Amino acid sequence: MVPPPVKTHVRRPSYGNVIGRIVLVLLLVVVVAAGAWALGALNRRDIAPLGPPPFLVPVQEVQPGAAAPGPAAVAGANPLNEWAAKVASKTDIPVRALQAYAAADLAMQREAPACRISWATLAGIGRVESRHGTINGARLQDNGLPSRPIIGIPLDGSPGVRAVKDTDGGRLDGDPTWDRAVGPMQFIPGTWNRWAKRAAADGLPADPQNIDDAALTAARYLCAGGSRDLGTGQGWWAAVMAYNNSVEYGQNVFSGADAYARASAAQ
Repeated sequence: MVPPPVKTHVRRPSYGNVIGRIVLVLLLVVVVAAGAWALGALNRRDIAPLGPPPFLVPVQEVQPGAAAPGPAAVAGANPLNEWAAKVASKTDIPVRALQAYAAADLAMQREAPACRISWATLAGIGRVESRHGTINGARLQDNGLPSRPIIGIPLDGSPGVRAVKDTDGGRLDGDPTWDRAVGPMQFIPGTWNRWAKRAAADGLPADPQNIDDAALTAARYLCAGGSRDLGTGQGWWAAVMAYNNSVEYGQNVFSGADAYARASAAQ
């Protein structure tokens, strides 16, 4: 005998309860998402705090020989420290690089005062050549050397590249076949060997990787033995085009040098 079936009563949830639960779940999702966003914002603020805007260099398409950048003087009781710190706060130039540019400026005032080269012109070149010794993640150390050697591409005559056979046996650039530009001011070994001068009176040979030696050597090369006056448009362009015979290059250096000179003079 089969017992009669037991009747069970299944209670169906009302639509109101279903909607209420959905709303509750959505509220929980919103609260969790908001909390995660707030936590992420705090973390992002810790990792990447807001800082000053980047130093802007307006491009000036000055024609060769038409003008020289604005005047830039090294001023202050202690120009290689207080002055450098002040100018660094107004520009994108590291203090250590500014010290080298200023020291080269002062040295040339004694060695070749008629040249009238300025620290700003050296900074304009350093900006284009190696971002003041910070290219490819390098940084300038207290001893004037970049944290990693700065060595350019081989000058092997590939498209857009001048061919320059090795002149130093790879001593400066590590390449025994082709020359490469070296250091923060990007000297070709042959040019370096002709104009190099050690900035420190320590008896050591000049080092193109050292920002002090590189800035001083660049100043000597630009002045060409004191025969150029970089205070004039004609003299300035002749010097910079000798460094790199390109109008675009000269305009980039001019733009940086003029912007640095103006920023340093601003109160």
